Amino acid sequence: MGGSRALLLLLPLSFAAKSPFLHHRAHRLRLAASMSSSSSAGSSASSAIDFLTLCHRLKTTKRAGWVRRGVQGPESVADHMYRMGVMALVAADLPAGVNRDRCVKMAIVHDIAEAIVGDITPSDGVPKEEKSRREKEALDHMCSLLGGGSRAEEIRELWMEYEQNATLEAKVVKDFDKVEMILQALEYEKEQGHDLEEFFQSTAGKFQTDIGKAWAAEVASRRK
Repeated sequence: MGGSRALLLLLPLSFAAKSPFLHHRAHRLRLAASMSSSSSAGSSASSAIDFLTLCHRLKTTKRAGWVRRGVQGPESVADHMYRMGVMALVAADLPAGVNRDRCVKMAIVHDIAEAIVGDITPSDGVPKEEKSRREKEALDHMCSLLGGGSRAEEIRELWMEYEQNATLEAKVVKDFDKVEMILQALEYEKEQGHDLEEFFQSTAGKFQTDIGKAWAAEVASRRK
């Protein structure tokens, strides 16, 4: 903004009123600034609602492993991510130096691309590289839908950090991903009488952190 325009915007209307020209010019500039701000807010709101509307699919997409095993009323992708976020929030024994807030955020975005690609599991026969490519493409689309900027960039960074298992936070959240799955398996076994041993076997020996190992052992002990 030019210096004279900025000065006029800063002038009190009572002062500008002493000059009809200044008063008229200041009024027009304030009106233009208000309209610009409203337009920006409207655009931001539109992008956010578009993004959230797409995220609705996370609430309706059922976790494929449970569907294949005939579980009644299986959890959604959003259900899974929500409880992972709660895990990060309530864990009292996170490794030293771990950023709890980052873990919570990572938990609620790590499967966000499934709003577009769905829940791709090993039994689908999709190579790991292809799965990653599809999900990265979906994530880029969602970040673009959000309008770019710092919020979209943070979501992208969190997702990539998790995918690459690049930090201690990522390792913790990956362990929570597995713990949440076997806890859910235990609950379905008790509620519906399924034998879901394969889900416990698929995670055995794959926990990377002490908290992951401890929580997994606690879940396993409750099957007995």
